[in-house]
Amino acid sequence: MSDQRLRHGGQVLVEALEAQGIERVFCVPGESYLAALDGLYQSGVDTIVARHEGGASMMAEADGKLTGHPGVAFVTRGPGATNASCGVHVAFQDSTPMVLFIGQVASDQRDREAFQEVDYRAMFSPLAKWVAEIDRVDRIPEYVSHAFHVAQSGRPGPVVLALPEDMLSSEAGAVPIVPAATLPSGKAAESDVAAILDTLASAERPLVIVGGGGWSKEAAGALGEFATKADLPVGASFRCQDYLDNRHSSYIGDIGIGINPKLAERVKSADVILSLGARLGEMTTSGYSLLTPPVSEQTLIHVHADAAEIGRVYRPRLAVVANAAEIVHQLADAATAPDTPRQQWTREAREDYEEWQQPQDTPGSLKMERIIAHLNETLGDDAILTNGAGNYSAWLHRYYRYRGWRTQLAPTSGSMGYGLPAAIAAKLRHPEREVVCLAGDGCFQMAMQEFGVACQYGANIIVLVSNNGMYGTIRMHQERTFPGRPSATRMVNPDFADLARSYGGFGATVTSDDDFPAALLAAQNAGVPAILDLKVDPQALSPKMTLTSP
Repeated sequence: MSDQRLRHGGQVLVEALEAQGIERVFCVPGESYLAALDGLYQSGVDTIVARHEGGASMMAEADGKLTGHPGVAFVTRGPGATNASCGVHVAFQDSTPMVLFIGQVASDQRDREAFQEVDYRAMFSPLAKWVAEIDRVDRIPEYVSHAFHVAQSGRPGPVVLALPEDMLSSEAGAVPIVPAATLPSGKAAESDVAAILDTLASAERPLVIVGGGGWSKEAAGALGEFATKADLPVGASFRCQDYLDNRHSSYIGDIGIGINPKLAERVKSADVILSLGARLGEMTTSGYSLLTPPVSEQTLIHVHADAAEIGRVYRPRLAVVANAAEIVHQLADAATAPDTPRQQWTREAREDYEEWQQPQDTPGSLKMERIIAHLNETLGDDAILTNGAGNYSAWLHRYYRYRGWRTQLAPTSGSMGYGLPAAIAAKLRHPEREVVCLAGDGCFQMAMQEFGVACQYGANIIVLVSNNGMYGTIRMHQERTFPGRPSATRMVNPDFADLARSYGGFGATVTSDDDFPAALLAAQNAGVPAILDLKVDPQALSPKMTLTSP
């Protein structure tokens, strides 16, 4: 089918997006894609205007995490594209479907180093699954359709499409209408499912590591059923702690930065490891030490949607190319009790997790462990918590219990500044749910201008800024490596509560544990976006380390 109406490329592009089911995009406007902005005018697509292209791309990435469908961002050429690259990198390492559209110089100016000209194929090829430039209006629907297929197929990830200015402003009549992407099932062969279950059934010390992209609420439920039926302990790869309800008797903690030492030893001593969707990267393997490459001592079963990922670092005993969110249903349906009783193995792993959950006292009158404990007690099961990078997140990862799918939005790429844009995207997507962003003072200032976006669109998030006046993670590493020689880690910060009020939001400063519950309640009842400036003691570098006793 084709549409005979005469319209410019920007209108064709937006219609192609609507055909893919897109109803929201994130952008920073630019003159290089004016026709696309005109196409969005009076369309059915909600356009969220960010303050920085990095914020726009991270909002799109977070939206893709939440929905399972590609988040979409528009940015202008040159510096707009380079700013947006941070969100593309998050989407790539986090296996999140995303499509980034970039304005490009006119086609008759290419290769002249025209104003803000960049070769996007060269720039983004290491960061994206596919990079292309659309040179004809009548091929826009074709390119968009392919972009959405690539972003969602196999291992999900980002796609980048460049839009030459003259192409976007050109008009066309008959343009094909391309329906939404049809994706492969991602299911495994029954013989692979049987082989996995047979290997697990005879194991004495099995352990499941979950992670990767393409999961869903239903898959998370099936994971719990599978773990119960097969009596399997389940650990979450780095920042994938919401894949299984942390209250489930089979959940044994996160296998990432700051891992429970007992859990680390348990991973090493396992006889069979089922990696269900996880890449088994540096963070999840503690620098490739929990499993020794290229052939681990543990019998490794690796299930991953991308055949190229299997065997990349570790050579598994059994390799299965499948979507983890699909095969987990197959495993849950076919699972039976193990051949050899191993209740003690799973029970002790759970007991280790419960012991690790007990708060370890840190210096100061306002303690992050007490803050996280209060969030555990007061937030609903569907509350969404977001964070970027920094030592403050160690308290969150260790002590918070995620109770439902997609209640954790955090970058496995370790990108600072992610928490605030992600929180905004989450609140816009789920206005009925409570959304709390945790950020360090350094992390927050990477993207704090996006708080204005929250206020503009009524995204009533709560931001908890852990304010210790320094880049705490780097200071921690300095104290370990060059003790007593701090360099380039001190910060002079604004009054974050005043910042919130200047945007029309709610702001409060908290200096003690006793003051936090009332401040949080006031923020929850404020009816506007809120920032709580948490004055934490610089001595508290991490849940286990202080400045004076590293």
